[in-house]
Amino acid sequence: MNEYDSNRIFDTVKNIGFYKTEKLEETNIYLLNTCHIRDKAKEKVYHEIGRVKKNFRSKKKPIVIVAGCVAQAENEEMLKREPYIDIVIGPQSYHKLNGKIEEYLSKQKKLDETNFDAISKFNYLDRINNSTKKVSSFLTIQEGCDKFCNFCVVPFTRGPEYSRSFSKIIDEAKFLSENGVCEITLLGQNVNAYKDNNYKLSDLILEIDKLPEIKRIRYTTSHPRDMTDDLINVYGISKKLMPLVHLPIQSGSDKVLKLMNRKHLIRDYMKIYEKLKSINPKIEFSSDFIIGYPGENEEDFEATYDLIRNIKFINSFSFIFSPRPGTTASTLKPIDKKISLKRLEKVQNLLFENQFKMNKSLEKKEIDVLVENKTNESTKFFGRSEYMTSVIFDGNDQDVGNIIKVKIDKSNQNTLFGVSLNNLEKRVA
Repeated sequence: MNEYDSNRIFDTVKNIGFYKTEKLEETNIYLLNTCHIRDKAKEKVYHEIGRVKKNFRSKKKPIVIVAGCVAQAENEEMLKREPYIDIVIGPQSYHKLNGKIEEYLSKQKKLDETNFDAISKFNYLDRINNSTKKVSSFLTIQEGCDKFCNFCVVPFTRGPEYSRSFSKIIDEAKFLSENGVCEITLLGQNVNAYKDNNYKLSDLILEIDKLPEIKRIRYTTSHPRDMTDDLINVYGISKKLMPLVHLPIQSGSDKVLKLMNRKHLIRDYMKIYEKLKSINPKIEFSSDFIIGYPGENEEDFEATYDLIRNIKFINSFSFIFSPRPGTTASTLKPIDKKISLKRLEKVQNLLFENQFKMNKSLEKKEIDVLVENKTNESTKFFGRSEYMTSVIFDGNDQDVGNIIKVKIDKSNQNTLFGVSLNNLEKRVA
């Protein structure tokens, strides 16, 4: 979501004459887009601002803007704590960024814009073309979350669930497809809660499936409570919907899930897993795991470990519990950090093993790869498999933007290596 937001910010400020630069010393405006989910997010923001201050110690100060979820959470307190910051703007307000920059330039007055305003934000985005030049692009369909998991700040920083207009999403998908995008990832804090009148996420997928230029469809992030049968059944209809399901579960223990306020049970998750596997045995799962949540005992942890071993999750994320200010979980007594670290190491070793075995199983096989770009090496190209795995291979310039067959020679935990079949035929000849 933050990557998408950052790209749309670039699309926005171009309209008032600003452009992106890689050289810090050239900046007239320094904009830091933040995420509150990361550990010690607030402290990292102030550290980064300190770095900027140091760089501009003997130079004219740029306008310093902090955007995103940390800005939303801290708002005017951020302006008080760090006078070097000029503007704070929340994730639902960055469509107002141009006006705030112009207001600051005219008044030289510090500004706080952290109101929730998803409707006007989406209305604004509908008028600004998504100018990504990539083969693969994000497309926001909803924002916010109504689930209120006890560990999560999203409902407080992104606001309640709000779904974008079905027709406007399809319009943007068509625009992207006409401008070289081959893969679309539907994006939101809880995409499978999408609802616009009678339209659901399943309807969006099937409509985008009709666009001939779009070759692959993905979505993230989802919640087990909203994994309905109509969405599950799409995996048996759409050939473009990729067979990797990212479905965060957080824990393998019903007790811990209750403490987290997840409002689903392990048996609910397993039913979804079994239904999807019966529709398409090629489907693989990735997930999120919070290790060492307050109240997690050894039995709870082993239940999580067993779940990972049974489902064989790939490409998953795992973290030690880190309290977020203002959440219910922030008031709970944490468990011993040494215990948490030991458990995390055990889980990550298993997740890495699953990932390595999955990649190893593809060696000597021919797989479909969507080619995204050329690497720094003259003959090497980069693409991704159906399971989002990075693939480095010998290819050709005309492969970019196409799905091609690549024979995999070797692999490691994160990457597959091979050669396109066309190049292989040339090599054999």
